[in-house]
Amino acid sequence: MIIIQETLVSDDIFDNEFVCNLDACKGACCVQGDEGAYLEKEETKILKRIFPKIKGYLTKEGIQAIEKQGYFVENNEGELKTPLINGGPCAYITYESGVALCGIEKAYYDKKIKWKKPVSCHLYPIRISKIGEYDALNYERWKICKPACKHGKELNVPVFRFVKEAIVRKYGEEYYEAMEATYEYRKSGK
Repeated sequence: MIIIQETLVSDDIFDNEFVCNLDACKGACCVQGDEGAYLEKEETKILKRIFPKIKGYLTKEGIQAIEKQGYFVENNEGELKTPLINGGPCAYITYESGVALCGIEKAYYDKKIKWKKPVSCHLYPIRISKIGEYDALNYERWKICKPACKHGKELNVPVFRFVKEAIVRKYGEEYYEAMEATYEYRKSGK
């Protein structure tokens, strides 16, 4: 682990490559899993506020799941998550040409809303956990992402660069620049 501005960052974020390949995985990360996406407390308020604007982007089943379960759910550990459709896909999902996509993000790109999507989704495959008071950033490996690992290796894109926009969104430009400096220092072998 490396300390960057009071966060703990896994070496794996610098040492592994990753670039989503939706042609290969078909958006499986939005479909598979036993829980929805992690949400920060303030994001639950945003979901409630934007729902009328994003509703038209969601599947009928997703809308029903949200209307039944709420804009978010709380798991047994007290973590806030997006609801799921019958224990499967994220309720905020949409499909385009057989690929699962985020309905929130589609509305964002269509300029219907100003919020892109939950930061945990935006940061994926980086997951944030807490160690005491500190954020710990780890690279989450999932077999469904093998095409993304292969694609990232072909393009020589380290995990942290793939999620640059999300890192800047969460921690700021200065933080991202510190990650770049750390990467270059490690690469130099000093």
